[in-house]
Amino acid sequence: MLDELTATGEVVWAGHGSLPGTDGWMSVHLADTAALTLPDLGELDLSATHQTVLEVLSPGGGYFFRQLSDAVGSTDDQALAAVIWDLAWAGHLTNDTIAPLRALFRSGRGSHRSRRATPRARVRSTGSDPRRSPGRPAMPSRTGPPTVGGRWSLTPAREPDPTRRAHAAAESLLERHGVVTRGAVLSERTPGGFAAVYKVLSAFEESGRCRRGYFVAGLGAAQFGTTGAVDSLRTLSSESSGREASTGSLVLAATDPANPFGAALPWPERLADTANAGHRPGRKAGALVVITDGSLALYVERGGRTLLTFTADPVRIQPAVDALALAIRDGALGKLTVERADGERILGSVLSTALEAAGFRATPRGLRLRS
Repeated sequence: MLDELTATGEVVWAGHGSLPGTDGWMSVHLADTAALTLPDLGELDLSATHQTVLEVLSPGGGYFFRQLSDAVGSTDDQALAAVIWDLAWAGHLTNDTIAPLRALFRSGRGSHRSRRATPRARVRSTGSDPRRSPGRPAMPSRTGPPTVGGRWSLTPAREPDPTRRAHAAAESLLERHGVVTRGAVLSERTPGGFAAVYKVLSAFEESGRCRRGYFVAGLGAAQFGTTGAVDSLRTLSSESSGREASTGSLVLAATDPANPFGAALPWPERLADTANAGHRPGRKAGALVVITDGSLALYVERGGRTLLTFTADPVRIQPAVDALALAIRDGALGKLTVERADGERILGSVLSTALEAAGFRATPRGLRLRS
């Protein structure tokens, strides 16, 4: 569906900055309001090739990679692809499909996948034996590398009025979070921080567009929620009064607005953290959280090799592990091989019993489950 929306021009994606490897931050925006919601352009040292690409695309329209390479006069596909992604992660360029993003993550350096690089062809000495020939050199393809497929174009021009942009940012925060707190604003790196959004939200409250109150305990009165979100909280509170509510288990990206930990709520304390000092939860790209009945149960670090547990209760651990396994089988995560949990080897640990019950199989490296 996202491919269809980008291909028809209803949705625009943009980069927010690169991460180690080939990962990066990206966001999706409605084309009609992209000028208001697109992030500011990132800082980038523009080389001559960077500037030439921007000049070629400045009149408008989209260019396929080979058209762009011809217009720029580049004969090095890999170097031009690197320039394109520099500009994309800095927010200058976008594409009419997300296929290049998929190809980039499937190239072996994405968040949850790892693959050995294909060895280069070796040049063999022919000597006097005519049967021996040198390795075939890499030739440019007609369409270019798969990581730069589709048509590239400049992102829409940003709205210069900061008031209108702050207004749009406050509206999007309310739509995504329901209840906006200081931590939620900071976690999304909103320009101007909470101080800029607070002024707009206060004006919304005065006009009746949102409500202010103590919705999340311990976070002060600077909380703003939509009418629907506040009514839902009250309904849930009244339904669960006098009994323990069960909401099941959810697998979310650590950066998902639906994950309150590290934003509206602090990360829960863990037992025996001193033995696992090098591992801490955070709203990091590629990491996952598993929330059971509203409480954090598991944290899956980027790459999936390490798990952090936040409960020793098997009644909560097993549903969390089952939800993680279901997400893998549904194809949302691909292959996952768990090697360590809470700083210790996963094989033979207490958590391994729950993982094996969910379908993980023992391998020399750890416990593995494929989609």
